[in-house]
Amino acid sequence: ALMPLPEPTADPKAGAALNEAGSDAAKFSVFAPDAIFLNAAAAGPLAANLSQVIEVQAGLGLQTLRRAGSIASPGAATAVMDLGAAQEVFGRLGQLSRIDVKLKPGVNRDTFITSVTSAQAGAPGWPTGVLAQTPDDALDRMGNLSRAYRVNMTVLAFVALFTGAFLVFSVLSLSVTKRAQQLALLGVLGLTGTERLRLVLLESAGLGLVGSALGITLGSGLASAALRLLGGDLGGGYFTTGAPALQWNVWAAVGYAALGVSAALAGGWWPAKAAQQLQPAQALKGLAASNDAKNANLKSFTLTLVLLAACVALAMAPPIFDLPLAAYVSVALLLLGGITALPWLIALLLAGVKPMVAQHLLPLLAVERSRRMRGSAAAAVSGVVASLSLAVALTVMVASFREAVTAWLGVVLPADLYLRTANTALAGESAFFTPDFIRAVAATPGVAKVATQRTRLLQFDAARPAVALMSRDLQDVGGVAKVLPLVGDVLPLPAGHIAVYVSEAMADLYDARAGQEFLKLNRALGLEKHGQEAPFFIAGVWRDYARQGGSVAIDKADYERLTGDTQVNDLALWLEPGRDNAQVKEAVRAAVQALGGTAKSGQLVDFASAGEIRRISLQIFDRSFAVTYWLQAVAIGIGLFGVAASFSAQVLSRRKEFGLLAHLGLTRRQMLAVVAGEGLAWTSIGALAGLTLGLAVAVILVHVVNPQSFHWTMELAVPWARLSLLCLAVVIAGTLTAWLAGRAAAGKNAVLAVKEDW
Repeated sequence: ALMPLPEPTADPKAGAALNEAGSDAAKFSVFAPDAIFLNAAAAGPLAANLSQVIEVQAGLGLQTLRRAGSIASPGAATAVMDLGAAQEVFGRLGQLSRIDVKLKPGVNRDTFITSVTSAQAGAPGWPTGVLAQTPDDALDRMGNLSRAYRVNMTVLAFVALFTGAFLVFSVLSLSVTKRAQQLALLGVLGLTGTERLRLVLLESAGLGLVGSALGITLGSGLASAALRLLGGDLGGGYFTTGAPALQWNVWAAVGYAALGVSAALAGGWWPAKAAQQLQPAQALKGLAASNDAKNANLKSFTLTLVLLAACVALAMAPPIFDLPLAAYVSVALLLLGGITALPWLIALLLAGVKPMVAQHLLPLLAVERSRRMRGSAAAAVSGVVASLSLAVALTVMVASFREAVTAWLGVVLPADLYLRTANTALAGESAFFTPDFIRAVAATPGVAKVATQRTRLLQFDAARPAVALMSRDLQDVGGVAKVLPLVGDVLPLPAGHIAVYVSEAMADLYDARAGQEFLKLNRALGLEKHGQEAPFFIAGVWRDYARQGGSVAIDKADYERLTGDTQVNDLALWLEPGRDNAQVKEAVRAAVQALGGTAKSGQLVDFASAGEIRRISLQIFDRSFAVTYWLQAVAIGIGLFGVAASFSAQVLSRRKEFGLLAHLGLTRRQMLAVVAGEGLAWTSIGALAGLTLGLAVAVILVHVVNPQSFHWTMELAVPWARLSLLCLAVVIAGTLTAWLAGRAAAGKNAVLAVKEDW
């Protein structure tokens, strides 16, 4: 960023630079045409430059400046120099991009802005194309740009709480089952059911406190490492100001701890209710009554229908505060509705399987017990269903997004070779291609065709990020559909109108719909003040996955005719058949060097082939979503841990059952086969339910959450092979987990367990 240097007393940043100048005579040297001042971020890469000579790019040439001091400006790299000198160096004489206004004491800022922007009698009014902004607007724009990203990360954090609640549920279910006789003895000694409920809830709160403390400590360390290695956007490339510092707040940590304890209490509620409803006399004899029927009633078919109906209604709701809050609640209701449907789903599916295994003893035992204990089965696999459904949904969403981006890159990168002068549109205002250079490139041997693009940033709204206006060859390269990934067809252009094409973000953020006139573009370009207001017509909407704040495409001929701006930031080159990229690059660098006048001028242009851009873009994409894969693995691991805990609890309470089976002649291996068969039946149904729920959640994420969060649309792409392997791995892991859990009970002398009833 380049800032002009004002009068010595007008800006504290300038004062900081002047303090280093020394004598009074030296202080006025800051107005020298070659003096420049850098902040710490800009001076860092130049620390080894002992000569203090800095070269800056202006067009395709280099201008030599002298580092005269530093400024106390935090944040991104910033250079400050005299206004007149900056205008001369960068060829911007008579042009200003910002005017800072200091109001008199007592003048209300909002009232002042209203008075000068409205057309009132006797008031000149605010010039067209000029937008009034406050110092806080820049921070608000950055916050709005990252808000959707932060909200999605917060939702993923709630997913961790969701799965954590199931983990607490499984652990405490095991604990209550193992201590059933101890709790019954306490009941005989006078401990009431309510007091037993409080006891288990206190254990839940204790687990929540310990887990929250460990989670905050570990999470803070992981967050610090992620910021240092990946940046504030986890490698997504949205923010390029360096690695931000970890923001650690005591009250925020207390809030996170409260959420952790709440999740633990929610997970411990059902085991606590089981402890409360324990029948002491029966529990002392190891005959604790099953709450399976009651659980089945609670998770009734009617409740499932109500939850799913509410899910559909919320999924169709509009965004709230520009965020898909209703859609997130819809996902939660969908998961709850699917989990409440597990008992009758298990009964329905296993009833169909029973005739197939009626002639086989061990499979029949496994299927029949799983069918009759469907409430216990639902509790055991609910964690797997929740975690697997979220893993499936994230897998489908990422696959859909990646496929959409790949197809999008294929449309927006039709050429063989691309040239650019700067990494950002803001820097492109001073680093640009001239018409002479474009003609030289077009005449380069091996170049068959050249297409240009000019990118400008326009501020339509002070509270929103800048919009990218792209002037490019839309007709000379085979039509609009060849260079823009359109959503729908191109509308016929009314007579006397100029066609523009807006991205999906523009349509949502600025209500710029296809078939409408787009008068806001006149004000943003400042055409009204020259008396040449143009009737812009939105002829189509296109997908732009690179600019979340919105973009507008206009044909190069129309743009240059209206603005007189002939600068170009990017070139697309189609090469002749059989031509080598390296040879063309060297020829173009020679043309840059000839126009720039120095040997270094040839290094001012960045080259990239279409394949290189695709590869780098997809690498950034994969790095951005790498964290979701780890979250999927953690969620599934927690779900399988819950299955292990549930099976352990059940097999410990089934010692007498195993003893009876041993009396009937079943061997230890056969009893383990029955337990493994139950695990296979339960986890298979859990995998089927998780896959179905995950696909339903993916539909909401792709078609509702993503458009409302980032204003991008895409088609649903289901990677069936990957999902099949994921479900198969869950089934195998669940079956193995059940077998390992059964070894503990079957490995003891189960026959003696029956003697306890004698």
